[in-house]
Amino acid sequence: MKLKYTLKTASTGLNANKTRSVLTILGIVIGITAIMLIVSIGQGAERIILSQIEGMGAETIILRPGREPKGPSDFAQTLFSDSIRERDINALKRKENAPYITDIAPAVIVSDKVSYQGETYRPSIFGWSAEFLLSMGNVELERGVAFDDTDINQEASVAIIGAKVADELFGLDDPIGKQIRIGNKSFRVVGLLKKKGSAAFFNPDELVVIPYTTAQTYLTGKNYFQEVMIRAEGPQFVKKTVEDITATLRELHNITDPEKDDFYIETQQGVIDQIGTILTALTAFLSAVSAISLLVGGVGVMNVMFVTVTERTREIGLRKALGARNRDIMAQFLLESVILTMMGGVIGVVLGLFLGFVTAFGLSQYLNLEWQYQFPVGATILGIIVAAGTGLIFGIYPARKAAQKNPIEALRYE
Repeated sequence: MKLKYTLKTASTGLNANKTRSVLTILGIVIGITAIMLIVSIGQGAERIILSQIEGMGAETIILRPGREPKGPSDFAQTLFSDSIRERDINALKRKENAPYITDIAPAVIVSDKVSYQGETYRPSIFGWSAEFLLSMGNVELERGVAFDDTDINQEASVAIIGAKVADELFGLDDPIGKQIRIGNKSFRVVGLLKKKGSAAFFNPDELVVIPYTTAQTYLTGKNYFQEVMIRAEGPQFVKKTVEDITATLRELHNITDPEKDDFYIETQQGVIDQIGTILTALTAFLSAVSAISLLVGGVGVMNVMFVTVTERTREIGLRKALGARNRDIMAQFLLESVILTMMGGVIGVVLGLFLGFVTAFGLSQYLNLEWQYQFPVGATILGIIVAAGTGLIFGIYPARKAAQKNPIEALRYE
């Protein structure tokens, strides 16, 4: 039998029971929709995180104290490690130790509140370099100036604040030149950051940046750093700079066994690779969980096809009596199964793409995230293929049963 006649016969059979056909493909629709939505959201999350990392520049290197964390429980140990101190920073600034370092900015985390004339707010407070922060490209000043190395060396009491901090403390007043208090220390606001919204790792709108030397002397009382941002002359010098940093710190800390390093180094490409791997694995896991509904839908298709075969036993017998071969009967019912699941796949893909777009729009508008909709081309193609494959796999057995029916017994079937 020619394919067009088989397709016409299969379509006629499906149209005879439209309600049953629609209910049959619900499991397929739900499964494909869930997978499409998860992949779209996963790709959007990966893009926004990687864009924030890439904005820091490929030449950026991050030095952290403590041993490299291997699991969630290791991060607390890293946070409170005191292995990176001022002498390490001074050694790395010397050209004979690390000739390709162009900028180095230690960071101190301050856990405290900010207040102004009775108004209190708890933002993210960092003792850092304002110039390094602004040079990353993702953060800009709206008004005022950035404190410089002179302010850092003199332990100046100056601060740059984010837009939300300004709103919470000053309302509609201009914060520039005003005195705020962090702990028991007064700071003069010299700069206001442009409103940015949530980024991948922090929200600049909720940020207060002060000189790290001031933070150490007057707020934390600690002489070590939680993080050091380093910039090499260019991406091509990153590998050599990492080697220089490692050699310098091992010599200072009297470390001969690499397994006993009390610091670890991350590069932008390394972080990008790690995050990409984690998000890919998470998306695959969630997609696998969602695919369970495809299995349920496939079983539903097989059961409905068995019912269809039973109801149309006399039709099968009549067609065989008129000369239809086993493979013609099998092709007809197998094609019905594939058409059903492919219809479900197409509907699921369209619905998943629509929900993905709505989700991306909602996240960007209502959560103030720079979330861009990602069209999952690979998942779209895979969704159609998987849907067709589901119909093929779960339709083979009922189609085979239909093809094996004895024509005489089939004609006698009541």
